Amino acid sequence: MTPFGLAVIGCGMGAKPHAGALKELAPDVVVRGVFARDPARRAAFCAEHGFPEAESLTALAQDPDIQAALILTPPNARAELVDLFVSAGKPILMEKPVERDFPRAAALVARCREAGVPLGIVFQHRFRAASEALTERLARGEFGRILVAAAEVPWWRDQAYYDEPGRGSYARDGGGVLISQAIHTLDLMLSLTGPVAQIQAMTGTLAHDMEAEDWAAAALHFASGAMGHIVASTAAYPGAAESIRLDCERASVRLASGVLDIHWRDGRHEQIGESATTGGGADPMAFPCDWHRDLIADFVDAVRHNRVPRVTGAEALHVHRLIGAIERSAKTGTAQTLDAE
Repeated sequence: MTPFGLAVIGCGMGAKPHAGALKELAPDVVVRGVFARDPARRAAFCAEHGFPEAESLTALAQDPDIQAALILTPPNARAELVDLFVSAGKPILMEKPVERDFPRAAALVARCREAGVPLGIVFQHRFRAASEALTERLARGEFGRILVAAAEVPWWRDQAYYDEPGRGSYARDGGGVLISQAIHTLDLMLSLTGPVAQIQAMTGTLAHDMEAEDWAAAALHFASGAMGHIVASTAAYPGAAESIRLDCERASVRLASGVLDIHWRDGRHEQIGESATTGGGADPMAFPCDWHRDLIADFVDAVRHNRVPRVTGAEALHVHRLIGAIERSAKTGTAQTLDAE
């Protein structure tokens, strides 16, 4: 099969696992060019990973050997890039979040949909073996109806992390712990539980000098009738693994560190998966690249076979809608009802 040519835009901290994943996917997937606004950072990244540098974004968009673009920039740089590659008819795989808030994210998704250009979003936690096993078993109804759902993200970031210009700001990132860190766990939770109908939330900035929140909590009422809560923080020193717990009619299940624990009401216990770090501690990138590899491989296969990728831009709007509601509830002190999805 002809190698799949990929353009990579952005080579900051979040590009590290993508680089490892792309090297594992070679020679089936080939990086045709990397572009970043900082020439020195671009040159160092390409030298480290053996990728070619690109002269310009326009050159990447017009290259006939490039079948898709992998966009890894901060969210405030997305709109211009999406417009460029959509205009060139290039499918786009983009790091989370889609944009800084729900309206902007919805506009980008609509731009791709109207142009008929596939848009995939990097929510790699869905591709972990334990996550996939839980998804399949819930779909089969093995555990019965979900009664309670709880998601916790007790992470740590030191002040140096937020000293990077724009990090933790609304102008560049769109917020703090919710949209930058907890978004992965919230997306996975929603993929398991279905949509939230109503929330009541609080947020705070407790341990860092930053504009947005480093702590958030919300009580949830799901459209299914289930209840639950989320707690997310980057002030939880020294940091621990994020987790999702679902208390169901026939069993309680807990997904944490890549391991799924199933405690059946009849006393049985099952464990699925292998423990792996996920970037909850002082090193934000302390996790393997195989989840990214599988996600990129799925996107490439989807483009080749004209099918929908497993995580689309439209599906990513669910978690953007939830984060927006949490922020509004915290700001107003009132419960927020989410529109039917």
